[in-house]
Amino acid sequence: MGVHTCPHCCFLGKAKVQGAARFGPVWSASFGKVRTVYVAAPALIEQLLRQEGPLPERCSFSSWAEHRRCHQRACGLLTAEGEEWQRLRSRLAPLLLRPQAAADYAEPLDNVVCDLVRRLRRQRGRGAGPPALVQDVAGEFYKFGLEGIAAVLLGSRLGCLEAQVPPDTETFIRAVGSVFVSTLLTMAMPSWLHRFVPGPWNRLCRDWDQMFAFAQQHVERGEAEIARRNQGKPEEFMPPQSGAHLTYFLFREKWPVQSILGNVTELLLAGVDTVSNTLSWALYELSRHPEVQMALHSEISATLGPGSCVHSQVSALAQLPLLKAVVKEVLRLYPVVPGNSRVPDKDIHMDEYIIPKNTLVTLCHYATSRDPAQFPEPNSFRPARWLGHSPAPHPFASLPFGFGKRSCIGRRLAELELQMALAQILTHFEVLPEPGAPPVRPMTRTVLVPERSINLQFVDR
Repeated sequence: MGVHTCPHCCFLGKAKVQGAARFGPVWSASFGKVRTVYVAAPALIEQLLRQEGPLPERCSFSSWAEHRRCHQRACGLLTAEGEEWQRLRSRLAPLLLRPQAAADYAEPLDNVVCDLVRRLRRQRGRGAGPPALVQDVAGEFYKFGLEGIAAVLLGSRLGCLEAQVPPDTETFIRAVGSVFVSTLLTMAMPSWLHRFVPGPWNRLCRDWDQMFAFAQQHVERGEAEIARRNQGKPEEFMPPQSGAHLTYFLFREKWPVQSILGNVTELLLAGVDTVSNTLSWALYELSRHPEVQMALHSEISATLGPGSCVHSQVSALAQLPLLKAVVKEVLRLYPVVPGNSRVPDKDIHMDEYIIPKNTLVTLCHYATSRDPAQFPEPNSFRPARWLGHSPAPHPFASLPFGFGKRSCIGRRLAELELQMALAQILTHFEVLPEPGAPPVRPMTRTVLVPERSINLQFVDR
């Protein structure tokens, strides 16, 4: 859950692997007028990150920040920088990063997961192929990711998993998909060129305006519900009937409405790709490795008894080592963010290298997580490598959620959502590959995504 990468640095993951093989652990390249230093060695990445100052800066989405200025919108955690970012991060972290934080949202997430299982049943056999085949599972899990993060942020159900998705929700889904394309286009152009070639900039503004309008509608609805329930007894600040959610906590702490809106809109965007893409890749790999799927199903069945309450199930999930290993291995092979970035505020010393301050640095996570020196058979799906049966890799070789103050603030939430979804899906279905389908490879679209649709069979157990 978090978009940390820089559009200037979005080489295909394969290109970064090739760059590391050709040039070594550190090399430089240009994207337009922007020169970037690439670092593809875990030990060097660790040295750089451990020398960060109190306000780490990454390559900013300047077009996103420009939209906020032009449209008088408050920046959220993705677009804020410096002291403003630090203030937002410190206030949001207790609500999302403390150990109990994610578990507090388990009940609404469980309802969303149950709806996902029902939707997968409905979607089977809708196209050519076997009767259990679901077409484009990434699209289905994209809807699930949005429904889940909206339940946590807004306490609202958007209808993404219903047979007919509401029109305003469909508009939001299209805007989320479109904004990454418009971002790449605008970042490749100098800002003065927007006046003469306005198409990409106008498209980006339209995308963000639609997302803000959608979030505003739900934030205002939540605010009105909280106000109704607290009428005449403001000292109690009772939670809404839908249960406590992030927006409720922010109103309780008296955040300005515009700041709530800015953060909720950006977190809605950031909270979808991690869950949807990782869940797609996890089931894709499990369908191709039935022995791992069988072992994982046995582990889940032995631990999660029928009829147990949601919170006891959440506690039980923490005791499933193979489930955790599967998630870690999928995130190693398919990190949602293939390359993180930093702009150091001082000269950085990494072994014999010196990176001058204010240099754009890309940390090549995709390359390090497929380094054969760190991971034997690096392109193979082997969850057992995380179960202590082989030498541990360098701790900075696979950093799917980043590190330090700039790490993904939604990590605990994303991991819980992935674990809950995988546990329920494998309880209800055996997942099989599409007959005769060729392998699906990853590609970069600002974040790492499948190059084509993943189609899978969901056979009732």
